[in-house]
Amino acid sequence: MVLLSSLLPLCVLAAVAFAVPAQEKRVHHQADLSDHAHDDSHNYQYDHEAFLGKEEAKTFDQLSPEESKERLAKIVDRIDTDKDGYIGHAELHHWIRHRQRRYIEENVNKHWKDYDKNQDDKISWEEYKNTTYGFYLGEEFDDVEDKNTYKAMLARDERRFKTADRDGDGIATREEFTAFLHPEEFDYMKDVVVQETVEDIDKDKDGKINLEEYIGDMFTPEDGESEPDWVQTEKKQFSEFRDVNKNGFLDPEEVAQWILPGDVDHADNEAKHLIHETDTDKDEKITKKEILANWNMFVGSQATNYGEDLTKKHDEL
Repeated sequence: MVLLSSLLPLCVLAAVAFAVPAQEKRVHHQADLSDHAHDDSHNYQYDHEAFLGKEEAKTFDQLSPEESKERLAKIVDRIDTDKDGYIGHAELHHWIRHRQRRYIEENVNKHWKDYDKNQDDKISWEEYKNTTYGFYLGEEFDDVEDKNTYKAMLARDERRFKTADRDGDGIATREEFTAFLHPEEFDYMKDVVVQETVEDIDKDKDGKINLEEYIGDMFTPEDGESEPDWVQTEKKQFSEFRDVNKNGFLDPEEVAQWILPGDVDHADNEAKHLIHETDTDKDEKITKKEILANWNMFVGSQATNYGEDLTKKHDEL
């Protein structure tokens, strides 16, 4: 029995609670595309990692310039999904988003065979349910100490699966199963993320979050323990900012504004940046020729690494 999706959020939240301030554990921020500063005057490392993904960028750094350009040309063909010979903003934006989600897709692929029992490259709800809960289903969780919790987990998984299953056929493609396991990464799953968050925090089950529930999700004092200063700060955040309509509660819309902030779309900005820097005829789209003429902005090689090493040594001198 796997219990991957159901237990994963609980494990993640438990880990995150120790890694970051408690008041941040519910917020889903969009990660930047690279750990490097975006400073093209120094090097293109940020652009390389944004365009290729961090691990693939390292691979290109070991190639000769000729090999890098050859591989880049093949990548351009993949990005040009409508095969019109041009890379538009939408195509480049989609590619960069895809590369940044690659670690998630690799995680899904790693567990895919655990669920795809009939090996048809799809996962039905029945396959997932039987793999995850099969041992208990016939017994209605009677042997489980907290069977109501498991029943709730099953119902929650089914609701999330049906939402991820966009065509409603009861079968998840890889994309849909990725949305099921990582709903915070998909716009059409945001209502589920909000609903599950409300259910987690809303102890009196009135469909909204009051101040006591909001703070209780972050801090439960031990006997004699004084309240940390940040709790007062969070109470102020709740009343002055999160509770937009000032009714003393967070409704689902206010919860969405809290946990799914309108972060900067880094992939969108990077797509615009690469097109702006590469589009020599200023038609707001780029060709393979234009990309290859500026290949070292998109990908690295042994030569670019050598150049960076020389720059670093010069700076040290």
